[in-house]
Parts: sequence; C-alpha cells; structure tokens
Amino acid sequence: MATVLSPAPKGRPREFCTDAALAKALHIFWTKGYEGASITDLTEAMGITRPSLYAAFGNKESLFRKALDLYEREKLDYMRCALDAPTARGVVERLMRGGVANQTSEADAKGCLGVISTVTCGDDAQGIRDEVIARRASSRAALIERFERARAQGDFGTEIDVEALINYLFAFLQGLAVQAGSGATRGELDRTVDLALKFWPTR
Repeated sequence: MATVLSPAPKGRPREFCTDAALAKALHIFWTKGYEGASITDLTEAMGITRPSLYAAFGNKESLFRKALDLYEREKLDYMRCALDAPTARGVVERLMRGGVANQTSEADAKGCLGVISTVTCGDDAQGIRDEVIARRASSRAALIERFERARAQGDFGTEIDVEALINYLFAFLQGLAVQAGSGATRGELDRTVDLALKFWPTR
C-alpha cells in the first residue's frame, strides 16, 4: 500500500503588519537619524523581535531604504505636485509651503529625513549617505529641467543661472527643515517663506 505523504509544513505566518511596522521604523529613523537609531530602538518601536525584523526587512540598511521609500511616497508627494505648477514661482511656492506643512505636522517628527540621516553618517554608513545623495540628485535634475523650461518660456530673465538658483532653493529648504527640527513654529516658517518669495526672480 502506497504511503500518503503529508504536505510540508508552511512557514509560520508573520504576526504583525509590515506596513505599520515600517511606519514606526520611519519615525525612529526620522527622529534619530540612521546611525542614531539602534536595532533595539527599532524593534521596540516596531513591536517585533530582531529575527522578525531581519526576516521581513533584511538588515538595518535595507530597512532604512524601505523607510526612505515610504518617506518619499507619503511625505514628499508635494514635491512631485510642485513640478506641475504653471510657473517657476508657483513651483517654488508649492515646495516651500509643502515643506513647511510637512515639517511642522503634529503627527510626524521634525526636520528632513535626508538631512538628519546624512549629516551624522560616518564611514560605516557611507552607503546610506550615497543613497540619499543620489535621490537628491534625481530631484535636482527634475527641477533643473523644469526651470530651464520656465526660462525658455520667459518666466524670468535669460541671465538667471538656473543651477545657482536651485542651489539657493535647496539650501533654503534644508534651512527650513533644520529650523523646524529646532522648534520653529509653522507661523514663523511661513513668514520666512513669505519674505523669500518677495525676492524670487520674475520676468
């Protein structure tokens, strides 16, 4: 009589929601930066064990990359919307206002995740620094293309150095993030944006 083989037992299903755990990991990275966030910090916030973290997300660097994807998808969506503004000034205002709203939200940590994570990265986290810089370069390239088109359409004078203008814009946005992280209120940051927009070059 033939022996009936039982099906191989399946792996034990995860007992936690990976999306919710990733959102909690993002908050820890956003609060403490990449190097400042320990595995213990992460597992305690996510409510999971170390083996569960490694099984679901890989190592700490892999977890950070997934958290960065979530950050860009949920927190930086205003940057993609900004590029659709009809004028370069409109693009900049959407970026500035969106940045202020994002950085002063009561539901989130303060400051920019990219800035927080790269300024404290040592040699052991060079891969993380490179990743954040590469993503920032992609955003910069999209802005350069948009501003070059704006200049061709007469949004501002042809003498404007587009790359220098974007350098200024990035420095300003990072400055807003640092101030938000230091406790600046939304009202204070909005007034700073109001002043900056008064000096934005127009035709």
